[in-house]
Amino acid sequence: MTKEEIVKQVKAIIVDKLGVEESAVTESASFTNDLGADSLDTVELLMEFERVFDIKIPDEETSNITTVGEAISKVAEKIGE
Repeated sequence: MTKEEIVKQVKAIIVDKLGVEESAVTESASFTNDLGADSLDTVELLMEFERVFDIKIPDEETSNITTVGEAISKVAEKIGE
């Protein structure tokens, strides 16, 4: 899976789960500050990334994921392992 495919899929999940406009989902967008997610929304997003991409993100790594770009990087890293 290419980085471009990962980006597209991650953004689609965020748009679907948070009900935000696709234009708002930039790599620098914060889940909480820019996209209006609360902590439960963020956990649900990470669980959905794990399900869709068939990866596991350990709990100690999830607290570092606060932006769209960080989520994309983590998914790409886990797929590459």
